[in-house]
Amino acid sequence: MFGKSKGNAADTDHDSSSVQDVKRSIGRSAAPEGTSSISSGLSIVGKIVGEGTLGIFGHVQGEVHASTVQIGDGAEVEGNIVADELTIGGRVKGTIHANRVKLNSTAVVEGDIYHRSLAIEENAQFEGMSRRQDDVIDTPSLVPAKRARAHALNGQANGASDDLSPSHDQAAPTM
Repeated sequence: MFGKSKGNAADTDHDSSSVQDVKRSIGRSAAPEGTSSISSGLSIVGKIVGEGTLGIFGHVQGEVHASTVQIGDGAEVEGNIVADELTIGGRVKGTIHANRVKLNSTAVVEGDIYHRSLAIEENAQFEGMSRRQDDVIDTPSLVPAKRARAHALNGQANGASDDLSPSHDQAAPTM
């Protein structure tokens, strides 16, 4: 999808309509409220950073930063997640920092959750610690560089850095 030319009709014929919509939005400089998805059968290794909505239905190994993240049934994420709103129906192994977190009945989460609000449906599995915080993430910008700068300023002013996972703080500068 990423390396193909737009003029190849054979490639376009095999794409689903949702993939075609994503291609069109990429071509015209997608707005922050755009939607992206990682379909089932697709595996991504690396850091995913963006604004807007990200639907994950495949496998992601690495950090995920987006405004809204939806992890579908059968999807897997191995890595830390930073989002304003996060809904989990699949498996997550890593630390979560999100203002609003919802674990659907099919969710399996192994790791700590830092949140403003947390909803856990019956039969969801959660192994870890949850901690409620008023200032979990900076809502205006989820881009790590801006967030790290804001976090450093806030941490010096009010000591908020003590509440974040040490592995999260140490991982940001090395990426």
